[in-house]
Amino acid sequence: MKRDFLDLSSLSSAELNGLLALGARLKAELKIGLEHPYLRGRTLAMVFQKPSLRTRVTFETGMAQLGGHAIYLAPNDIGIGERESVKDVARNISRAVDLIMIRTFSHETAVELAREASVPVINGLTDLLHPCQVLADLMTLQERFGRDLRKVRVAFVGDGFNLAQSWIEAASLAGFELRLASPKGYEPEKDFLKRLRNEEIGTITDDPVEAVKDADVVYTDTWTSMGREKEAVQRRRDFKGFQVNDALLKNARKGAIVMHCLPAHRGEEITDEVLDGPRSVVLDQAENRLHAQKAVMVWLIRPEILQTTSPSPE
Repeated sequence: MKRDFLDLSSLSSAELNGLLALGARLKAELKIGLEHPYLRGRTLAMVFQKPSLRTRVTFETGMAQLGGHAIYLAPNDIGIGERESVKDVARNISRAVDLIMIRTFSHETAVELAREASVPVINGLTDLLHPCQVLADLMTLQERFGRDLRKVRVAFVGDGFNLAQSWIEAASLAGFELRLASPKGYEPEKDFLKRLRNEEIGTITDDPVEAVKDADVVYTDTWTSMGREKEAVQRRRDFKGFQVNDALLKNARKGAIVMHCLPAHRGEEITDEVLDGPRSVVLDQAENRLHAQKAVMVWLIRPEILQTTSPSPE
């Protein structure tokens, strides 16, 4: 039975740890020149309704490094859900490729694509979740804090949108403390807030200082995501005081790191000094998208490789 990668909640803790271990191994092998053509002769279809620098470059490069091939399908190439139904796209593409990645607006589009496709589907981003980014972020945290993340305190400051909701799923799986700080009216969806409280994996506040106090990680994202550009002026007003800057970071632990999924709106959610400063690991995150996504693609097509990759000792 085929698997898809639409969210983190569908993973077991063992599968999450296996993916992170495999991503770390693939990264280490790449740096010493070892090839890993696990997907030789395989093809990935990349369906984009939302544009992205990192998503396209890392998936396309990753598939090439795995010995396979990637096909970029721009919004006008398919018109998924408009020119052709999601069902017809899924069933047709499945006859030609081995794997599909979609980056879209509605999460239901990704769910329907996965339901109708006979090959695995990867969520490259939807308005509900961003699992590929957070998987790469967890890999980055392990590089900084070690494999066991249960003692790490993560503060997310900003819009309680798709990225924040994937962080709630990650906290539930990995067992670290998550503190969310969002202006009133910009909190995550009710189901995610309920999970945050019921599973006692973190807190929600409208005070950034409270969230960041003694945190090991301070994470932020753009205040205005794609598709919400008309709200930009109002959002800049509503998010005033939620900027990640030197003053806010004084409340975090000494040595705390700063994360951002990019692209960044410099001078809005984060200052140049912080984004380019010594605490920033944003380029490590961006690089780890490549390795984490390679692990996901290998797992979906050749799961036996994940089973033979054990997490390295601390």
